[in-house]
Amino acid sequence: MRRIVLVEPTQLQLQSAEPPVPGLGEALVRIRRVGICGTDLHAFQGRQPFFSYPRVLGHEISAEVVTAPVDQAGENPDGLRPGEACVVSPYLYCGECGACRQGKTNCCARLKVLGVHTDGAMQDLLAVPAHNLVRAEGLTLDQMAMVENQSIGAHAVRRAQVRPGETALVVGVGPIGFGVAQFARLAGAEVLLADLSSVRLDMAVKWLAPRQALAAGPTLEAQLAVLTGGDLPSLVFDCTGSPASMMQSFRYMGNGGRLVLVGLAQAEITFHDPEFHRRETSLLASRNATRADLQRVITGMAAGQVVTEPLTTARVPMEGLIPAFPNWLKPEAGVLKALVELN
Repeated sequence: MRRIVLVEPTQLQLQSAEPPVPGLGEALVRIRRVGICGTDLHAFQGRQPFFSYPRVLGHEISAEVVTAPVDQAGENPDGLRPGEACVVSPYLYCGECGACRQGKTNCCARLKVLGVHTDGAMQDLLAVPAHNLVRAEGLTLDQMAMVENQSIGAHAVRRAQVRPGETALVVGVGPIGFGVAQFARLAGAEVLLADLSSVRLDMAVKWLAPRQALAAGPTLEAQLAVLTGGDLPSLVFDCTGSPASMMQSFRYMGNGGRLVLVGLAQAEITFHDPEFHRRETSLLASRNATRADLQRVITGMAAGQVVTEPLTTARVPMEGLIPAFPNWLKPEAGVLKALVELN
């Protein structure tokens, strides 16, 4: 079978490999689509935390079952059948640590993420635990490849415990921020958006109809104060992954507010403690997603509540990935989300 390996920063190779042999409780799946996200781009540049080389990238996965899983008794308890369309949850959790026992499999103490800590989906076939497959009946292959990406936003909104009617600011309207804004709106929040890119703001306004879209910059705090009658938003999601933006976002929330850091930065994040205490602010990190979050996205997509079409701005077959990949790093390319097609 074919696979594409990131052997070291900036060096992708097309290789041949033997098909994987699924173990007990694992299914063999054929990969149909793989979404490329910031994690992959940062790994290509050598700037991704928790990453090692060589590595097969790919954790946003649309697949079809080839071989159904069996347990020790030779049964197929999950009822998966060959040909079924599934989203692959890339989060391989132990099920035994303290986080897993609390249902927080997204931050398992021994978590391995496909395409980051272990080889991912940029290959024809993949063996995965059956409990990492989520049926996606009614979705297209393209939609299925977007589920994991949007589940990051669904998880962040669920973690923030959004209250209907409260004002939520989403800073950074890339694919992750787009998902956060969608689910915050579905939870009943009045959504404000901020980004440096007018192109991204225009796209988000068209598809998300926020209360207001604002240019990020030195005047943003003052604009927020005017829009909220001086209170500032009660909830802020920073989805940028920029340390400067993440630290500035502390200034955007009102007294008693919550700041959710959705983006990840390989940096120290600092804030002024007296001001943090004066406002009695809550600071939350949001990492990955759970099976329930993926199912929430699938349900929302099937119902037409969750859109992803505007995010896909590039598409290549597997054999076109290597020459295309470096171009996606260029700002002038304007790539929000690229999809790789495997046939």
